[in-house]
Amino acid sequence: MNDWPEGWSDDNRGGNRYGQGSAGERPEGARVMRHVQRPSAPPQQRPAPPQPTAPPRQRRAEPSPYGGGREENTGHDSGYNTGQVYGGGRGDGHGGRGDGRGGDGYTPRGRSAPDWRRRIKIGALSLVVVVLAVSIGTYFWADSKLKREVDLSKVIERPESGEGTNYLIVGSDSREGMTAEDKKKLHTGSAEGKRTDSMMILHDGSNGPTLISLPRDSNVEIPSFKGSDSGKLYPASGRFTKLNAAYAMDGPELLVRTVEFNTGLRIDHYVEIGFGGFAKIVDAIGGVELDIPKAFKDKKSGADFQAGKQTLNGEQSLAFVRTRYAFAEADLARTKNQQKFLAALASQTATPSTILNPFKLYPTMGAGLDTLIVDEDMSLWSLGQMFFAMKGVTGGEGTSMNMPVAGFSNGNVVWDKAKVKQLMDQLKNDEKVTVSDR
Repeated sequence: MNDWPEGWSDDNRGGNRYGQGSAGERPEGARVMRHVQRPSAPPQQRPAPPQPTAPPRQRRAEPSPYGGGREENTGHDSGYNTGQVYGGGRGDGHGGRGDGRGGDGYTPRGRSAPDWRRRIKIGALSLVVVVLAVSIGTYFWADSKLKREVDLSKVIERPESGEGTNYLIVGSDSREGMTAEDKKKLHTGSAEGKRTDSMMILHDGSNGPTLISLPRDSNVEIPSFKGSDSGKLYPASGRFTKLNAAYAMDGPELLVRTVEFNTGLRIDHYVEIGFGGFAKIVDAIGGVELDIPKAFKDKKSGADFQAGKQTLNGEQSLAFVRTRYAFAEADLARTKNQQKFLAALASQTATPSTILNPFKLYPTMGAGLDTLIVDEDMSLWSLGQMFFAMKGVTGGEGTSMNMPVAGFSNGNVVWDKAKVKQLMDQLKNDEKVTVSDR
């Protein structure tokens, strides 16, 4: 019995009977069924990488009519329900945002977190550079304002240098730069030229600073000297006169020569300030607080003070240091007041609230440096050392005194020669001062 469909035979089946249900030793091959058509298989696709978020929704798979049972994902998922951002895909299947960060906020590969330690170091370095630049700029600005008008090389027959540094500080009655209104307000008068109104020696050494007032009426000998302008040599006349006469005769150079000749102490630096500059400095720092033990008045200086603590402005401060006729000892009492005031001025100026505050520092430096006259070798650093040494006088580190006095002659103050020599030797050798002005 033939089991094949009608019209088929062994011949039209290809003549090869292996694999067609025969009992041969080779396996039976697949039978060709021309009346059955299978659809071509779709090309295989690489599976997508796993998603970090929930996978997109898929259509329900339909069974293959040919029993294959294969599921196809033919639907389109916008990503709305999975938290993905439209147009933000990175193409790597993570559903990331367009700015390179993942949808869950993680930092992507290739971008490291900010290095805050490095940023802090750079910021600190930048701050240091700015501070140094401002400090250096301020130093050269202030240094350029000093009037280096005194040439100490013109002083002849000078004593040998000792230990420490000696400053001659002079307050003059110069009215340079003052208007008629200023002169009236400050009770300075309108005299031409300038004279020394106060003179002090400040010694800065290892045993603390020593401030010594030289009464302007001190009876001293004018030595031989060389004219500061003419260069002419003037021999000694052997006459004694007031100390401030030396300044009136030939200015700062002869004053330094006279002080050195009568004391035997070498002066290293010269500093002078006029009336106008003195008042401006006080006003620039907002006044100076002073404790006045006893009330006094003086029409000539304009002084009118009550006893007790009070803050003096520039006008009042100038009146305080110039007053002499209100006191029995006149010039000696005035030098004491000058020492007291200058020490208070230095103490209240050399403070962090002034030095670190540009709104105080620059006006103070501008007001003071413009009116200072110094020697040619004076640096801003040396001036600062002088200022802090003066502050130390009231800080318990130093001593303030008048030149020791033996009496008076024709209204002039006569120094005690023995005490003066002992005092000057102690300063030369930078020893502790034991000499008293009493």
